[in-house]
Amino acid sequence: MALQSSGMAFRKILTHFPEEVSLAFAYGSEVFRQAGASASQKNPMLDFVFSVDDPVAWHSKNLEKNWNHYSFLKRLGPRIITSIQNNYGAGVYYNPLIMCDGRLIKYGVISTKTLIEDLLNWNNLYIAGRLQKPVKIVTINENVTLRSALDKNLQSAVIAAFLMLPESFSEEDLFLEIAGLSYSGDFRMVIGEEKTKVMNIVKPNIAHFRELYESILHESPQVVYKAQQGRLEQQINYIVDPPGKNRDVEETLLQTAHDPDCGAVVRLGLSAIVRPSSISQSTKGIFTAGMKKSVIYSSRKLHKMWKGWLSKTF
Repeated sequence: MALQSSGMAFRKILTHFPEEVSLAFAYGSEVFRQAGASASQKNPMLDFVFSVDDPVAWHSKNLEKNWNHYSFLKRLGPRIITSIQNNYGAGVYYNPLIMCDGRLIKYGVISTKTLIEDLLNWNNLYIAGRLQKPVKIVTINENVTLRSALDKNLQSAVIAAFLMLPESFSEEDLFLEIAGLSYSGDFRMVIGEEKTKVMNIVKPNIAHFRELYESILHESPQVVYKAQQGRLEQQINYIVDPPGKNRDVEETLLQTAHDPDCGAVVRLGLSAIVRPSSISQSTKGIFTAGMKKSVIYSSRKLHKMWKGWLSKTF
């Protein structure tokens, strides 16, 4: 799908929902081409995330407009829906397998407050992880705190990836590490997702990753970025903050960077963040989607994984 033509289609889909959205973005194989079985999936689903300042008010209006999008939980009202959204899983409420404007879509709703906290602190790396990969921003308001948190999330992803990479590496190596951050410990990589998912995301989209991270890499004193050759050289003794500004952080990063087990330690830390939220969010999805949609959605995932396995085997 050409992004130039898709932008208008995405904005048209957005008109079917309440207007009070601080950020809306589309992501996945229907937005940025992926290799593997996803590329040839029949009737693929378009994925959206909506960040909203007041989830109770937003769900209340969305129930009026789109009652049929919700499972049996709609009968409990917008306050209970918001409570389930905020207090279980990764703070996102998904409605999957929705026909909208002639397209099959899935959309998740997250409070702006929860999103900002995940972007800054990596509480669960669920939506923050999505936003470390190329996405199509459909709309974003003038919330300075949100925009700053989006930038900070990308900077943090780069630093985490640096800690898992050798002194010299390629752009592709870097982008593979970044794309894999939010899949560390994700149980869906064992059940339901292609094992080569990270490679399938990165390989066809090097240019989009470069566009997302180029300015951060050029400005980072921690690496020499040789853009024309597509290579980077780490300078371990240079830390992002000026000397003395964050002395404890500097010392910790220097010690960690020189540790031969550094990459394994970082991956363990990421797994401890990602695994619990991926399990609880998927469990929550059974209730927010309803049993019938959950079975259909899971079967689509398993079918995609099976096709990917067959394509590599034969």
